[in-house]
Order: sequence, then structure tokens, then C-alpha cells
Amino acid sequence: MPRPVLLAVALVLVLVCWRQWAPVSYWYLFGFPCKAVWLRWSWRHVASGCGLTKKRNRWWFTTVPGLVSSTGVVRVKRRLQRVAVDTKPWMGLPRPTRHGFRVTFHLLDGQIPEDYAKVCDRLAHAWRIEAVRVVGSRPGRVTLQGINRDPLAHVIPAVAPVEPPDGWRAEDLLRPVVGVLETGAPWRMDFRLIPHWMNAGATQSGKSNLINALIVGLAPQPVALVGFDLKGGVELSPYTPRLTALATTRGECLDLLADLIGVMGARMLACRWLAVRDIWQLPDASRPIPVVVMVDEIAELFLTADKAEKDQVTRTATALLRIAQLGRAFGIHLVLSGQRIGSDLGPGVTALRAQIGGRVCHRVNDPETAVMTLGDLDPDALVAARSIPPELPGVAVVTGSDGRWYRARSGYVSTAVAEQVATAYAHLTPSWAQVATSGLGHDLAPASENPQIAA
Repeated sequence: MPRPVLLAVALVLVLVCWRQWAPVSYWYLFGFPCKAVWLRWSWRHVASGCGLTKKRNRWWFTTVPGLVSSTGVVRVKRRLQRVAVDTKPWMGLPRPTRHGFRVTFHLLDGQIPEDYAKVCDRLAHAWRIEAVRVVGSRPGRVTLQGINRDPLAHVIPAVAPVEPPDGWRAEDLLRPVVGVLETGAPWRMDFRLIPHWMNAGATQSGKSNLINALIVGLAPQPVALVGFDLKGGVELSPYTPRLTALATTRGECLDLLADLIGVMGARMLACRWLAVRDIWQLPDASRPIPVVVMVDEIAELFLTADKAEKDQVTRTATALLRIAQLGRAFGIHLVLSGQRIGSDLGPGVTALRAQIGGRVCHRVNDPETAVMTLGDLDPDALVAARSIPPELPGVAVVTGSDGRWYRARSGYVSTAVAEQVATAYAHLTPSWAQVATSGLGHDLAPASENPQIAA
């Protein structure tokens, strides 16, 4: 075999091994420079194919046929005139990221960022990459992120800490990291920005795993965790050491909701006396303990078997709706989970859904649940949610803090790991009396308490 051929084969083998064993360095040093050259070289054709070009008049020298001489030679004249040509958006220099690249475009007259969001799939195919997403915009500019390698394919499982860490950062309060976004960024469920979340998904879709990840993320923080588990407690009872209260029947749920509304009323009165709009304007020493309410199988709270249960369902829906409307300002947050969330459960679910800003939709069995969860956001989000394969549990379509939707995947957290974390931080579990009176005078505590539930 000739020497040049041997060198070429050796070079290909080196590149293949490099990409396999060190994909990050391969991308930064070899893959991205090649991709950047390809992006710049092909952008005019890609923009035209995706409908991102505009017709503009330009002065152009055109060739005009003239007279034919006696020798048969055609005499031509060049004339300067205005012609309509396709103008492509100006492309900035691509910038590499760990899983792809970012590039900023100057919008042409009449274009908006949504025009680029509509053709993200076309751009991904044209650029031969996994996906393209709009990740930022400002007047006259839009920034796209290309995802060269899907970060959701492999998510590192969470490991339970052997010993509690020395501390946690104050800026991470109520901002637990539960997984990774398709852009490679951490997936934070920011309760300070989006106070309430809806978590929908079929069996084995990763819905319960997200609850486990929340337990792991919130357990080290000075917050109270409250559980509603109408499966008889089989889902949330393993985390009892870190739960301030756990309700497992509809009657207990009603009593616990009444207590939460009492706590919310007391905090409301205290904020009024102190002339602040919410508890986050209070000093750290006098701020009440935030409460995160996790409801498993929300549909069980709204199902009725006879007329006797109709009154309970009405009271439950009213209580949840009041917490959803007023809870953010007073440190009470909801995480509503369920396999089936549809309008057939009653008007209470529809009204409650309108107050939930955070949406997480795993793989679902029926389209109505996906529409109920994501239908008011973006039609493309519905398509992405319905296309989640069963072999990728934990993958979901989520709403971001920027108002856009992303594919995300929660880190795998087994029940055993979450139980170890709950036990390790059991000493941080506040009692119900501490939740009711923290940061307030004892005379402001709610009159209604249920020691059996709080225990």
C-alpha cells in the first residue's frame, strides 16, 4: 500500500479514536473549526432554502445583447441598472460551546425572532446537527444555539451524599438543579421565578424520578416539604423523615389544605403589618420558612364516585386554587403531578391550570394531557412531547425562565438514593408549629392545626 494512503488511513483512525474517547476536545479543536467554515460557506444557500432571505433592489451591471456584426460576432454592452436580488441575514462569528455552537444573526427588515424559531428543524437538517434552538434575542438580533451532540442521551445518575455538606449557597434557595436541558445547561426548577409547577407523564415516563430529584435538591435547604399522596402513601412515605406533613386520604388532604391556607393568611397579615408586598422583602432572620407542596396523582383529588364526594372535591379545588393564586408572595409553592390531567376532571382543574406557570410534560398516553399541559404555549412543544420515545425515561418538554420551551431530562435518582438523602437531612425538617410561626408572632399562628397529620 502506498505511503500516502497509509498516512491517510492512520489519520482517519486517529480522528475516530479521538472523537470516541475525548469528544469535547475533539469538538473544540477539530470539529468546531470545520463546522464554522461550513456554516459561513453555505449560509446563503441555507437561508434561501429556509425562507430567511429578502428581495432587495441593488445596482448591478447587466449584460445587454447588442447588434450582430458582419463577421457573426455578437456585440454586448454592460449597463448599470437596479435589479432584485436575494439578501441573506448577516451572520456573526460562530462561538463554540460544549455541546455545539452559538451564532448571532442580524434580522432583516420585517423579520422577528419567531421567524427563526419556526425553521429551527430545517436549519438543523441543513447544518447536519442534532437540533437548533432560539436562545436569545434583542432588538434587531437573534441568537441561535446548534446542538451537535444530544446531552440528553446519557444523564449521570445522582449519588446520595455520605455526609451532609458544610452548607449551601443562599442564591440557590428554592432553585434546585434536577437535570440537564437540551442546550447542555443545568435544568433548574426555579420556584422564586416560577412559583408553581405541573408535572404530567405516563407510567415509567420519569415523572416520579423528577419528584426524587426534587427531594434530593431541596432536602439540604431550609424549606418545609409537604406531601399529598392518595396512593396510600406508597410514593412519598419513604421520605417521611424530611416531610413536615404527609396526607394520604382525601379527608387528611382537606385538613392539611385548610392549615396551609391558615398559614398563608397569617403571613399575609404579617406582611400587611410590616408594609411589605411579600415575604422575600423581609430580612433573612424574620422571613417565614418556605413551603413546597408536592401532590402525587392530582386526578385522585378531583375524581368523584357519588354526590357525597362532590362537596369534598369542590372544597379541595377551591383551596388549591387559592394557594396557586396567592401562595407565591407568602412562600407556598405547588408541584402537581399526575398521569392524566384533562378538562374532564372538572372546571377546577382548568382554573388551576391557568395559575400554574411551570409545565413539565413527559411521555403521555393521550393527546389531551399534552394539550392540557402545553397547549397554551406553542404547537411545536406538543409535537416534541408526543415524540418522546419510551426508551428515554426522564425526557420531558419544559418551560424555561425565558418563556420558551426546551427538551430536558432529569438526572436518574432511585428511591433508595432519595430516601438516603431524606434521612441524612432529617434534622433540617421543621415541625408544623415552626412552619406556622416562623418569622411571625405566636399570636399570628393559624388556629386550625391537625397534630395527627403534622406528625
